[in-house]
Amino acid sequence: MDKDLLFKYNTPGPRYTSYPTVPYWQKTPPTEQNWKKLSKEAFTISNEKEGISLYVHLPFCESLCTYCGCNTRITINHKVEETYINAVLKEWELYFSIFGETKPVIREIHLGGGTPTFFSPENLTKLIEGLLKNADVHPKAQFSFEAHPGNTTDEHLQALFNVGFRRISIGVQDFNLLVLAVINRQQTYEQVSHLTKKAREIGYTSVNYDIVYGLPMQKVCTMMETIMRVVQLRPDRIAFYSYAHIPWIKPGQRKYTESDLPDPDKKMAIYETGRNALELSGYHDIGMDHFSLETDELFKAQQDGRLHRNFMGYTDTHTQLLIGLGASSISDSWTGYVQNEKNVEAYYEKINAGHLPIIKGHELTKEDLILRKHILRIMTQFETTWRNADEVCDDLYKALERLSELQFDELVEIETYRLRVTPTGKAFVRNVCMAFDAKLWAESPASNQFSQTV
Repeated sequence: MDKDLLFKYNTPGPRYTSYPTVPYWQKTPPTEQNWKKLSKEAFTISNEKEGISLYVHLPFCESLCTYCGCNTRITINHKVEETYINAVLKEWELYFSIFGETKPVIREIHLGGGTPTFFSPENLTKLIEGLLKNADVHPKAQFSFEAHPGNTTDEHLQALFNVGFRRISIGVQDFNLLVLAVINRQQTYEQVSHLTKKAREIGYTSVNYDIVYGLPMQKVCTMMETIMRVVQLRPDRIAFYSYAHIPWIKPGQRKYTESDLPDPDKKMAIYETGRNALELSGYHDIGMDHFSLETDELFKAQQDGRLHRNFMGYTDTHTQLLIGLGASSISDSWTGYVQNEKNVEAYYEKINAGHLPIIKGHELTKEDLILRKHILRIMTQFETTWRNADEVCDDLYKALERLSELQFDELVEIETYRLRVTPTGKAFVRNVCMAFDAKLWAESPASNQFSQTV
C-alpha cells in the first residue's frame, strides 16, 4: 500500500457504527414518550419481518485494562451480579409494555462489556432465560458474547451454548507479554488456545478475535509474532482495531505515556504488517477493521450484499430495531437513537422508578436518514447509488465535491449516479464516509473523540 496515501489520509474520524455519530447527537434527546413511539413503530415493522436485536452491556471487570475505551465498573465484589441482572430484566419488562400483546421475536443477542464472563455461568443463564421467557427465538437467530481469555471457563462456554449461543468474540488484543503487562491484560496464549479449541469442541460455529494495533510497546516484529499465532489458531473472523489514545476521556490510559506508543511511522508499519499477513493467510477484508475467512457468514453476507453495521459492529443480519439494555447501552430504531445512563447507580434509580434510563439520544431528520443510508452502504458494500429522489439531498452533492481529492488519488470512482470505493480505497473507507458526514463538517467536537485511520 502507498505509504504516502496512508500518511495523507491518517486523520481522526468516527468508526461509523451510527450516523449521526454520538458526539453530534441533538443536545436535547427524545423524550421517553417519544422514544416509546419510535421504538413501537420500529418494532411493528422489524418484529414481523426479521425479528429484533438485543445488546446487553455488562460493565463489570475485576481489573482495569488500561487501553480500554469502554464503559466499565471495576470491582471484585460479585454480589453485584444479581442486582444488575434484575435491573436489566426490569428494563426489558418496560419494553414489553411498549410492544403490547405481540411477542417479540429475538433474532440477535450480543453480550458486551466490560467483561460478560465476570458473571457466573448460572447468572448468565438466568439473564438469557429471563430475556427469552416471553419471547420467540427466530429460526436463524445469532447469539454472541465477548470473552476475556483470563476468566472465561469451560462452564461459561457450556452454559451459554445451552441457551443458544453459537458465536464467541475473544479479546486477544496482542500475544506479546510485555504489551499485555503494560495494558494490564492478564491472559496467556495457552488460555486463548484452550478457549478457541473448547468452544469449537462444544459446537460454537464462529470464533472472532479482537486484535489492537498501536498499543504501547508494540513493534513490527511483535505484531508479526502475534499474527502468526493468530493464524495458527485460525479464528473465523478477526477485528483488527486501531488503538485510540484518549487519556483526557479515559484516565486509565495515563498509566503509560505517548513516548511508550509507536510513532505514526511505526504504527503504520505495524498495521501494514498485520494486514498483509492476514490477507496472505486467507483472510478477506470485508469492511473497516474486519477480516474473515471465506467459510464465515460475515464474508458470505458481504458477498451477497447482506452485510450490516450497527453499534455491535459488522453483522450478517439486519433488524430495524436494536434494543440496548444495561448501563450505557445504545438503542437504534433506524429513525432514532437513545443511550442509557452510563453510571450504574443512576441506571438503577431510573429503572426502579419505572422509567427507561435514557440520558441522551437523537431523532434522525430526513437528511440524516439519506446520509445514513449512503454511509451504511459504503461501510458494508464499498459503493452507493442515488438514482431515486429519496436518496438525494444537498449534502450528497457537497460530499461528492469533498471526494475530489480521493477521486484524484484513485481511492474512489464516481459516475453519474454511483460511487464505488476502489480496491486501494478500501483501507480508506472511513475517509470516504467522512465526506458524507454533514455534522462533522458543520461542527467539530469540543475535543478529539476519534481514533486515527491508522
